[in-house]
Amino acid sequence: MNKAVNNWVKSSEYDIKTADALLKSKRYVYVIFMCHLAVEKMLKAIVTNVTKKVPPKTHNLFYLTKLVSLDIPEIYLSMVMHLSQVSIPTRYPEDIIKISKAYNRKAALKYLKETKGILKWLRNEVK
Repeated sequence: MNKAVNNWVKSSEYDIKTADALLKSKRYVYVIFMCHLAVEKMLKAIVTNVTKKVPPKTHNLFYLTKLVSLDIPEIYLSMVMHLSQVSIPTRYPEDIIKISKAYNRKAALKYLKETKGILKWLRNEVK
């Protein structure tokens, strides 16, 4: 694995560990934000590996998968869609009180658990 790809992978792993730490500190909105970021970085590792180029500066998970013709298994498709949809409100919350109620501990646990499954699958796609 080349240095750039390895850096994306390590950064993704760092981010998911950060999500675990944020869960323990009850920062649930940012657990979900870090889940998105971890998946985004693992996808960028795949894009870098396949294209041999620096990936585009985008947060769009589906765009990154299309760049490398990566088919998301049905089991992960819904969560990737949800992560994509929450990217903006968790990144730039207009009403932190309202979003904190919507993305509570139960939601954060669900996102974290499912994101770890997605990351495991994506890690296997980095060749």
